[in-house]
Amino acid sequence: MRDNNVDQALRALKKKMQREGLYREMRMRRHYEKPSERRAREKAEAIRRYRKLMRKRAERDEV
Repeated sequence: MRDNNVDQALRALKKKMQREGLYREMRMRRHYEKPSERRAREKAEAIRRYRKLMRKRAERDEV
């Protein structure tokens, strides 16, 4: 904490938590998720990540 600036330290902490996906995980854990729902969600997330990667590669190759 530089110069005892609490606001700055809090902002840095929130940014780090956001980057690590902590807020998202806390929101997910509020309710029980069935194992089948979890698998489906994780598979959908993986597909989304893969498609995003392919879009990025296509953009890079296009230019």
